[in-house]
Amino acid sequence: MIYNILVTGGAGYLGSTMVPDLLAAGHKVTVLDSLMFKQTSLNHVCYHPNFSIIKGDIRVERTIAPLIRKADVVIPLAALVGAPLCNQDPVGATTVNHDAITMMLKLLSKEQIVLMPTTNSAYGTGDENNFCTEDSPLRPISQYAIEKVEIEKQLMEFSNAVSFRLATVFGMSPRMRTDLLVNDFTYRAVHDRFVVLFESHFKRNYIHVRDVSRVFQHALKNHAAMKGQIYNVGLSDANVSKKELCEHIKLQVPDFVHIEAPVGKDPDQRNYIVSNAKIEATGFKPEFSLDRGIGELIKGYTMLRNSQYANV
Repeated sequence: MIYNILVTGGAGYLGSTMVPDLLAAGHKVTVLDSLMFKQTSLNHVCYHPNFSIIKGDIRVERTIAPLIRKADVVIPLAALVGAPLCNQDPVGATTVNHDAITMMLKLLSKEQIVLMPTTNSAYGTGDENNFCTEDSPLRPISQYAIEKVEIEKQLMEFSNAVSFRLATVFGMSPRMRTDLLVNDFTYRAVHDRFVVLFESHFKRNYIHVRDVSRVFQHALKNHAAMKGQIYNVGLSDANVSKKELCEHIKLQVPDFVHIEAPVGKDPDQRNYIVSNAKIEATGFKPEFSLDRGIGELIKGYTMLRNSQYANV
């Protein structure tokens, strides 16, 4: 089935990978993005007759309301993502991550499909074995995680909605993020050859950005069976600690060294083993392994280095 899809934040890290995939599948895609990072990550799809883009703010009702009315499917990606960015701008984070989404949900009809990324960072440390399923208690600590949990509760009042609790995403994207853990550690391995770890035994789950795009399309194709549900989305064979992640990177960057630090603390205290059995039971299987993604990042960082204020 072909849909009219509205993607907010579609020029971001997830969106700039997902939007071309949606177009390739035959859908009509409208992107609303503030372009706050001055990104040009959707240049390569401007030729497509089924693509349109509006520069605007999701917090402005007169901007988003007419776009929602035209959409069969809404994919709200626009957000200030992660605890550090939300701590830097807590007011902006609340208005974008909570207030704007609350307004958007009020504008939706019960017939429209909503596919939304949330986060598994709200699990905290899981149960006594650090094991988490979709039914595990949520223990959000940071503003980012707390507001994502609140929004997910509102989202689940819609029978046509699907919430994806994403693992930590990694991989190259047209709008790159080097601050995500796998991306960050691999960048440091390529350019610095070392990283300093805190809470190195803390485990978390990971998922490739292209598999995130794939799971959204999977939900479109299987919406009748998946609607009204929450799904963890991650690599079942990649519940690994920070130290273990470094060992994966070292396999491809042999002179990479990790050093243990006595100080430092994760703002969400993420230390868990996540079950992805529920999404796998729907027939979804990730294609991109952690090691394959690390290899991809090594190639990408040959072309990418943050040297804005350096001569080399």
